[in-house]
Amino acid sequence: MKSLLRRLRAAAAPPSLSEAQIAKLQLSLPFLDRLAPGRLQRLHALAARFLGEKTITPLQGLELDERQRLQLACLACLPLIEFGAEGLHGWKQVLVYPGAFRVHRRHHDEDTGVVAEWVDELAGESWDLGPLVLSWDDVQADLADPEAGYQLVVHEMAHKIDFLDGAMDGTPPLPAAWQREWARDFQAAYDTFCARVDRGEQTPIDAYAAEAPEEFFAVASEYHFSAPALLKQEMPAVAAHLQRFYGDSPIPG
Repeated sequence: MKSLLRRLRAAAAPPSLSEAQIAKLQLSLPFLDRLAPGRLQRLHALAARFLGEKTITPLQGLELDERQRLQLACLACLPLIEFGAEGLHGWKQVLVYPGAFRVHRRHHDEDTGVVAEWVDELAGESWDLGPLVLSWDDVQADLADPEAGYQLVVHEMAHKIDFLDGAMDGTPPLPAAWQREWARDFQAAYDTFCARVDRGEQTPIDAYAAEAPEEFFAVASEYHFSAPALLKQEMPAVAAHLQRFYGDSPIPG
């Protein structure tokens, strides 16, 4: 009976990273040690859950060892430290290409009947209820300069969080009052930013943020985790919302 109870307790225990895994992370992602101890512990717990629930599938001959899989899991869970494991719901797989990958697009204009087809070369993609798709070269380029304003995995995870309420619109699930404030402040910042891009200005924030409200949220999320001081300087209201939503960035801001 005691043996059975021990097995049941072990089965019910949440997944956790081993001391050896945590040591590997300290070597490969040293900037994470800037997180407050309690938040770092939550990140480790989320990463352990990520590794237990998600299938990481390298493609085109790419191989990922345990350290590299740990890197992916921690980067993916950075935006979830405050939000929680709910951000992992609704999908199961991470597809990892060695580098940028091509995606064939097709659009049928119902008004004109014209069908357009083209090929996009991407570094990452997040399918609504499908996999997270990443370029390993781009993931590593972000880690080589973690304060440059780019964080591909965070960008794609922001899309996953955004879609949890069923709409990809740049507004994640929030309490009603906060959601209204978020929508007001993000829309104002987005409109101002798009006007600057349309005028041909060289903006300190990546112009890709002007593509759509959901891309604006995802790009701003990258800056929160890689260049928070710049985000605060350029878009103080947006930075304040992301600080509240994500908590402190491991990059000084």
